[in-house]
Amino acid sequence: MKVMKFGGTSVGKPERMHQVSQLITKDAEPTLVVLSALSGTTNSLVEISNHLAKSDRVAASASIDKLEAHYRKFVLDLVTSEALQDKANAIVSEHFEFLHIILRISFSEALNKDILAQGELMSTKLFSIYLEEQGVDHLLLPALEFMIIDSNEEPNLTAIRSKLTALLELHSDKKLFITQGYICKNARGEVDNLKRGGSDYTASLVAAAVNASVCEIWTDIDGMHNNDPRIVEKTVAIEQLSFEEAAELAYFGAKILHPTCIWPAQQENVPVKLLNTMQPSAVGTTIRKEAGSVGVKAVAAKDGIIAIKIKSSRMLLAYGFLRKIFEVFEKYKTSIDMVTTSEVAVSVTIDNDSFLQEIIRELEPFGTLEIDKKQTIISIVGNEIAQTKDVLRKLFDSIAQVPVRMVSYGGSHHNVSLLVSDEYKTITLQLLNKGLFGL
Repeated sequence: MKVMKFGGTSVGKPERMHQVSQLITKDAEPTLVVLSALSGTTNSLVEISNHLAKSDRVAASASIDKLEAHYRKFVLDLVTSEALQDKANAIVSEHFEFLHIILRISFSEALNKDILAQGELMSTKLFSIYLEEQGVDHLLLPALEFMIIDSNEEPNLTAIRSKLTALLELHSDKKLFITQGYICKNARGEVDNLKRGGSDYTASLVAAAVNASVCEIWTDIDGMHNNDPRIVEKTVAIEQLSFEEAAELAYFGAKILHPTCIWPAQQENVPVKLLNTMQPSAVGTTIRKEAGSVGVKAVAAKDGIIAIKIKSSRMLLAYGFLRKIFEVFEKYKTSIDMVTTSEVAVSVTIDNDSFLQEIIRELEPFGTLEIDKKQTIISIVGNEIAQTKDVLRKLFDSIAQVPVRMVSYGGSHHNVSLLVSDEYKTITLQLLNKGLFGL
């Protein structure tokens, strides 16, 4: 069995859904399809939730009506049969009746999760109706029946595998299954989700659970590129990456792939392919155990970084000093991206400022603090680049004019990371594209 995931832009218009149906039926291999919500829907649902959280029911109602009108138009263009249009509209009515009912209910985080689940539930049901009109035999498999997260909000892969395998065996006569990305049930049995970008995570978890032949992630770009095509003019798709390389790129800013997507597939050694719905013949990017080549593969940038420097000539060399520093970040569940040390200072970077003031307050007794906001991590990723001849020389020659705040080198065989001020992000990416790739 193979797993195919289609993002919001891939199902965001009726004609795109028509195209997806062709892609999922072009060969005979049993297939499990994971769908996101229609593009823009999750943002609209977040907006509705935000209005309700502020008790602005008038604004929430207006947002619901606007979204419903979009879905009514979508149904008209999706199917031609009057009977199936009625069936599709009945589904739309069911979900929007729920959204109108919640206008009279006290807002809570549990209700917020229910609201956010509506997008994937509607997209899969509507797609199922289109497949019905096309005479495509399939089964709609509710993700809420098998996608489980534990009390730490981490996917319970053992439970997912057990429940999903049982469902597939129950319907062994079927070759095509449609399910929702993003949504799940939590340890309390409530509707929950895998956070933003979670449809990628769903696909990878499902692929691991069924030991799929491949996990295909279909988006609107032909694979992972060597640089950010929104910023750099000339970029090229990378044909092959190792799991480690892809994980580094995803974590440090490559938007095409959710960072959590790699781990489940890597555990079961399931290849992941990044493909373009708009250009299905493009080779795309294959992510597997083997890197395929050595040297620099790509550059990625992660914004919104805060650098914190702790200077203390008295304490830095003292036993347990670094442990005490890191315990502060652990206490506030704030992860650290980069670390550098000297004999009188330690610098770290974080990408979450939710508890910044509390962290600063607890670090102040250790020494003098310097806080630099609006920073960007630029990561240069490739197989064994730390051992590849001339990589560091080319890298630093390329960006000689850029003031670099921190450098992380040697912690990984696949990554060299630089910290620069946000204002130097664009020029740094462009200079690296020319210096490292000749583009």
